[in-house]
Amino acid sequence: MAILNILHYPDERLHTVAKPVEKVDDQLRTLIADMAETMYAAPGIGLAATQVDVHLRLIVIDISEDKKGLQALINPKIVEMDGKTRYEEGCLSVPGIYEEVERAERIVVEALDQHGKPIRLEADGLLAICIQHEIDHLDGKVFVEKLSRLKLSRIVAKLKKNERKSM
Repeated sequence: MAILNILHYPDERLHTVAKPVEKVDDQLRTLIADMAETMYAAPGIGLAATQVDVHLRLIVIDISEDKKGLQALINPKIVEMDGKTRYEEGCLSVPGIYEEVERAERIVVEALDQHGKPIRLEADGLLAICIQHEIDHLDGKVFVEKLSRLKLSRIVAKLKKNERKSM
């Protein structure tokens, strides 16, 4: 397993729309394991393949306290959405930035698991938020782009300042 490099906003590669996974094989399972290790090390609760510059429709999520609830969703598709909620989100591609975003309160998602078997998952609360956030990445969207232009411009300025400090 390996820790992968996470792209940081405003890297243009984060706007690449991911392509469907054609084949679930050992190579993909290795990518899932590497993404999980990267997510845990960051630390985070979700990671999309787009964030590690692999443009396939694949996300890993683990919202459990003990880090034993890893879920890999291959070619995830939200088939039902209900209600609205606001939640303060963060992102491994936008380090140190936390903002409230409106999302669906409950979702139903269909995907393949890491063995290529179809799954249907009903989610609410943090899991629903996380899945929507990661699917946005697969569609080339970053959560800060859901904010007002003023907030977004302040965030970009803060990220550039932080980047200069770390050089």
